Amino acid sequence: MSMDNQSQEKSSILNKGCINRKGFLKAALLAPVLFVRKLRAATDSALGPEKGARRWGMVIDLDRCTACQSCVVACSVENNQMMGNPHEAAMGRVIRWIRVQSVEKKNAEGYRQSLAPMPCMQCDDPPCIKVCPTSATFLDPEGIVGQVYPRCIGCRYCVNSCPYTSKFFNWDTPSWPKPMEEGQNPDVSVRYKGIVEKCLFCHQRLQRAKEKAAFEKRELAEGDYIPACASSCPTRAIVFGDINDPRSEVSKLSQSPRAYRLLEELGTEPKVSYLREE
Repeated sequence: MSMDNQSQEKSSILNKGCINRKGFLKAALLAPVLFVRKLRAATDSALGPEKGARRWGMVIDLDRCTACQSCVVACSVENNQMMGNPHEAAMGRVIRWIRVQSVEKKNAEGYRQSLAPMPCMQCDDPPCIKVCPTSATFLDPEGIVGQVYPRCIGCRYCVNSCPYTSKFFNWDTPSWPKPMEEGQNPDVSVRYKGIVEKCLFCHQRLQRAKEKAAFEKRELAEGDYIPACASSCPTRAIVFGDINDPRSEVSKLSQSPRAYRLLEELGTEPKVSYLREE
């Protein structure tokens, strides 16, 4: 075989190998994407709102709210949130799943400022779910936007997409001064550094309420399941319940002429409503 033929054959072999390597590399890169797509499809078919199912929602009466922040403290204790420090607060890294925030509403006289408790809005069409590459955040059959912490890779796409800034990235390893760590809630997992966390409407309380109702061989009744923020409010400004039940207090209040929802023009369909001050 001549030198020219040998060179051509060698070049042909190398080109085929290059093509095979490119094909293998492409398949290797696409494999995680295809897996996530299958996982998301399976999750979407198994979860999501069901017809006739409960839809947990909340109504916050700004006329009753005194901005005492009892809800903030109760949420922090119930869900094992770190205390934080002045340095983290200055950087905006203290995590509070519910916070009392200034809200401006336009009226006939101009603008009126209110102090409003803001948990996760538990949207029916949440933007955070659409951008999560691992399906770490999802909408469960009862309308709660959940968070699977072991799935979270800390990309923070969901944090950036949430118009209510209700998702938080955990920048630090969880720690508490002694002996406060002994007061942690055993029903709530301690989130680790590098993942996103959020308000879950105290989902652990829902699980306990369901287990108790099942043990007593009865249906879950109104008042069996109340998140820490609502149960700690001294003025009963926070009302919680099944908004699909027309007999529930939260359903009736959500239909009040005073009721409105934050940024509802975005089409997120939040399940947290507010009652205007009278």
